[in-house]
Amino acid sequence: MTAAVFFGCTFIAFGPALALYVFTIAIEPLRVIFLIAGKASEGLKSINPDESAPSMRLLAYVSGLGFGIMSGVFSFVNTLSDSLGPGIVGIHGDSPQFFLNSAFMTLVIILLHVFWGIIFFDACEKKKWYILLLVLLTHLLVSTQTFLSPHYGINLVSAYVIMVFMGIWAFFVAGGSCRSLKFCLLCQDKDFLLYHQRSR
Repeated sequence: MTAAVFFGCTFIAFGPALALYVFTIAIEPLRVIFLIAGKASEGLKSINPDESAPSMRLLAYVSGLGFGIMSGVFSFVNTLSDSLGPGIVGIHGDSPQFFLNSAFMTLVIILLHVFWGIIFFDACEKKKWYILLLVLLTHLLVSTQTFLSPHYGINLVSAYVIMVFMGIWAFFVAGGSCRSLKFCLLCQDKDFLLYHQRSR
């Protein structure tokens, strides 16, 4: 049972982040290497002059995902190790859903870091300081909610509401529109489909 809890919670917490990495970042490993190294533009131009430099939006996305995964690992690794035993949470009045709640909270924190990164970079680029303050305040709000330990339901629902709001905001900041979302979901976006056929 402990192995099932361990692997189930691991895949809940880190599965979507791993999928984002595999399908959006790992397909261009050269960009990943130079984005991590911090010299994206110069490095890419020296190796391949025809390669365009990564955009600020790509850098924001990669940074947000990286910070989110690091945050998730540091906050959830001890809980995961406890799930392997001996003993189990819930015997002394703790919630028996502690591991599941922690996994879903880690997932929301990882995705929020992606969205916060996109919004934060855009606000810095456009010098909209009130947006930076709003990102910091929502970060503090979600972080302080973790002090509401016995009230997991309230904590998760409010964190997911903030995540949906930030996700929609990040989508539009990154250049998305209702029209492009509709075309993409209906597989009618010819530019999107051609790009993915060329990349294969």
